[in-house]
Amino acid sequence: MLESVFGTSKPSTTATAAEMEAARLPLGWRDNCAGLLIPLNRCRNENFYMPFRCVDERHSYEKCQYDDFKRRVKEFEKQQQEQA
Repeated sequence: MLESVFGTSKPSTTATAAEMEAARLPLGWRDNCAGLLIPLNRCRNENFYMPFRCVDERHSYEKCQYDDFKRRVKEFEKQQQEQA
């Protein structure tokens, strides 16, 4: 069912643990979307956190976060139905 909604049943990050460590991502941010957060943070640092820069990177990262949230909600609802 998740495949039809999101295209994949298990999301995967494109960033390795070494890349996340090199980018100095806090442990709380090392999730399925960390591969998009690394270039977003790099863009932010290069452009002095200007709000009108890095819009595409930010949108991609926020969409990934939203899709991940929706996937987790679906999994939770499925678990609740199985327990009932």
